[in-house]
Amino acid sequence: MATAAEPRTTLERVAQALWMAWAIAVWNVVFDYVIVAAGREYLTAAIGAAQAGGPPVRMDDWMGPAVMRGLWIATAASGAILLVGSKAIRGTRRSSP
Repeated sequence: MATAAEPRTTLERVAQALWMAWAIAVWNVVFDYVIVAAGREYLTAAIGAAQAGGPPVRMDDWMGPAVMRGLWIATAASGAILLVGSKAIRGTRRSSP
């Protein structure tokens, strides 16, 4: 026999899955954006160095820090989404009869 709590937990699981999917998508978008922006900055610096006749600019000097920065920023954004999602799901659990 089905109880009234079963549909509620199913809905909570669906909501949790949707919040997690959104957090994963945001993580990927933010990380990709940081890497692309660093790549553009590197290309600008490399072209500037080549035109000035200076020493070549190393890609590792630009992209290594960008990877770490991207990891931190993307993880913070995703963590915030997961935190808001879990609070929202808990809030609906307490407020409904």
